[in-house]
Amino acid sequence: MMTQLHGTTICGVRKDGRCAIAGDGQVTMGETTIFKGSAVKVRRICEGKAVLGFAGSVADAFSLSQRFEEKMDQFGHNLMRAAVELAQEWRSDKALRRLEAMMIVADKEDMLIISGTGEVISPDDGVCAIGSGGNYALAAARALVRHTDMDARAIAEEALRIASSICVFTNGNITVEEV
Repeated sequence: MMTQLHGTTICGVRKDGRCAIAGDGQVTMGETTIFKGSAVKVRRICEGKAVLGFAGSVADAFSLSQRFEEKMDQFGHNLMRAAVELAQEWRSDKALRRLEAMMIVADKEDMLIISGTGEVISPDDGVCAIGSGGNYALAAARALVRHTDMDARAIAEEALRIASSICVFTNGNITVEEV
């Protein structure tokens, strides 16, 4: 049996025409061991026109992010269309269905959560989070959006810092990408 590698937090914030996605760098082996602290799980795609962040099993997340980028190219960088097509394929394909990961994707117009159960979700309030510390980051980001003048990038980063102080599967080695 192969040991699963997982554990991360990704937070997306859309504010004032900008969207930032932040992710921590922790990869956890099982429930007790930090395997790596400096993984990069947020990246720019489509020549910098879009950003994605992934959480879940590392190999699964890489496979899905690669497939998403292919869908973006296939559908002319239409984020919503690419997300829906990936979600349909993910849910209907027997091999893909076993992949355990989630993604937040964003471009200038949209920010979406894509899950393996076929959901493509656009947050109502411009804030979303996934992964082990997702609920902590989500709460922090919502409070910061409502009660500060911070920009999207600063909010996403600070939400991850707050989550890392609470969640043992989230660290303070944060990567932020913005569109």
